[in-house]
Amino acid sequence: MNLSPVKFDASGVRGDHRVVASLVPQGARVLDIGSQDGALLHLLAHQRGVDGRGIELSQDGVNSCVARGLSVIQGDADTDLADYPDNAFDVVILSQTLQATRDPKGVMQQLLRIGDQVIVSIPNFAFWRNRVQLLFRGRMPVTKYLPYEWYDTPNIHFCSLRDFVLLCDEVDARVEKAIALSGQGNKIRFNAPWWFWNIAAEQAVFLLKH
Repeated sequence: MNLSPVKFDASGVRGDHRVVASLVPQGARVLDIGSQDGALLHLLAHQRGVDGRGIELSQDGVNSCVARGLSVIQGDADTDLADYPDNAFDVVILSQTLQATRDPKGVMQQLLRIGDQVIVSIPNFAFWRNRVQLLFRGRMPVTKYLPYEWYDTPNIHFCSLRDFVLLCDEVDARVEKAIALSGQGNKIRFNAPWWFWNIAAEQAVFLLKH
């Protein structure tokens, strides 16, 4: 990967990106779906030495990735993943993107087909602050990870952590590791049952295998 000569600054790395990077083996072949501005793929290239590729829907996002020296093409997760052969990558990553796809179940099946390991991070719509906003304000929640109004959001399918785990069962995905995170991307470290994480965690990262 021909990275740009701009010095890498780890101080501004998002907390959830650090967690994702910790799950990626050194030197892995990686496909990052929904690369946005390339921040995660840039981190993986510098810290994990990956052979990285990316797909991003927006042209502005692709331009930002290319400016970093990243191999990212414009594409749509709902339609373009079918073009990749089985087991094409060691790790496939879908970071904060599943809820914006038209067919989350179909996308998950494609991820598991083309990657030996799959890492998915999602915002948790069942987070307690979201519940409070719905209960007391009677309005759709607006938070750091759900920052849009209901009428202009790119998110199509909101889900809770429990919903996602049930989807994993439907597509025969084995959850190897699940990490609950705060809104700042910090790990919630004490042990608790999943119903508690479904209330207390603002987001989570899952490591999956077929």
